[in-house]
Amino acid sequence: MKLLINAPINALSFGNVSVNILRELYKKQIDLTFFPIGDKAELEAYDKIDRDFIKYLQSCTNDRFNKIDKNIPSLKLWHIFGSETRYTKNQSLFTFHEVSEVTSIEKNLLNLQDHIFVSSNYTKSIFELNGISNVTYVPLGFDTDFHVTNRTYLPEKIHFGIMGKFENRKNTARIIKAWLKLFGNKSEYQLTCAITNPFLDKNRFQNELLKIMDGKHYNNVNFLPYMQINSEVNDFLNSIDIDLGGLSGGEGWNLPSFNSTALGKWSVVMNATAHKDWATKDNCILIEPSSLKDCYDDIFFKKGQAFNQGQFFDITDQEMENAIQKSVSYAKTPNTEGLKLQKQFTYEKTTETILCAISSQM
Repeated sequence: MKLLINAPINALSFGNVSVNILRELYKKQIDLTFFPIGDKAELEAYDKIDRDFIKYLQSCTNDRFNKIDKNIPSLKLWHIFGSETRYTKNQSLFTFHEVSEVTSIEKNLLNLQDHIFVSSNYTKSIFELNGISNVTYVPLGFDTDFHVTNRTYLPEKIHFGIMGKFENRKNTARIIKAWLKLFGNKSEYQLTCAITNPFLDKNRFQNELLKIMDGKHYNNVNFLPYMQINSEVNDFLNSIDIDLGGLSGGEGWNLPSFNSTALGKWSVVMNATAHKDWATKDNCILIEPSSLKDCYDDIFFKKGQAFNQGQFFDITDQEMENAIQKSVSYAKTPNTEGLKLQKQFTYEKTTETILCAISSQM
């Protein structure tokens, strides 16, 4: 099969998904033409990557202008904004969407696509309610660069972790404040935050952290700098007992919380959006949303814009505190159901679903 891929290669979530799908295409020896979004493949974070795969990707990229053909199918992994450009006549789009609405411009751009892949049934239902057809739900997979280390990290402490871009959508500040209220300066508890956001001004980010701390000093919370390689991320996920990133109110999948759960950790998860596709009462500490809130934060979601309008799911501060408190009893206990996610969700399955859908259109 011949296929053209237009996707980003970087250390962010979109780039992570792209790399894992491309690796599966390499295993299947797909005749690939690759156009990296941004014209550069940033593979520095993938320290466990197969050298032969890199050669394959380089070859597919270097030959792209010789091999480009308007009659082969293409797959773009990107945001709705920017999805309007294409290289071939038949284009499928794999995109992520977290909010409750679809704007008229988003609908118009989505209807330009020959097929649409989304990573949650929630997004699929939102699109279809807005009259967008040809939508296929494709779950993501467990990244095989990650693995259980079987190391002992903080045996005398209950170690909480939160990983993901600092955002209002993800309730980052609220989660940390709730944890500090419960466990701040209590030596038997530790919170480690990996919440750098490359799209957020550094000064603003530092000011946000200062507001969270409210002028107080806490000796059991630390903020990690950006982790440069996946081995560092794997070590972080293995070191924690409880993941709090699942308290996000809107997700297209939530890779950090999914990966930590699949590594046998316990994640406190709001039972909404993409979480409902992989988180269960047996593998996570589920909390039901009790309300909705507008998505607007005047940074990434601005009211009245052509994209990203609508609401996220929400809970009260008290409900958040109760959920975090409940999670203490799960610490240091094995999550055998979580470990099963490694086999239940694989990028091999993700890629096969995509290829099958694309082939059926030709």
